[in-house]
Amino acid sequence: MTQEQSTDGGSTDDREPGEMSLEELREEIRSIDREIVELIAQRTYVADAIAQVKADEGLPTTDEQQEQQVMERAADNAARFDVDESRVKAVFRELIELNKEYQRENR
Repeated sequence: MTQEQSTDGGSTDDREPGEMSLEELREEIRSIDREIVELIAQRTYVADAIAQVKADEGLPTTDEQQEQQVMERAADNAARFDVDESRVKAVFRELIELNKEYQRENR
């Protein structure tokens, strides 16, 4: 992803990857990896808050329709950023399972 494609302002380097050294590229990957983990933590926090609201309202924790919508958004975003849809959906299936497991362990 080039700087122009970035939507979060993560990188401050306007050079294309081919213009960067191996170490600079590896640092970019380390930075992206940290951001991914931070976003997973944020997603887990929000998913847990949703589970708490559902528990307070007597609603079931699992919502197949909502999970399907998450998968559809994942596919749409994969297409938008030209990333393999099946792999992105696999990541999101894993995120959903991560959140379910976290909720089971913390309830």
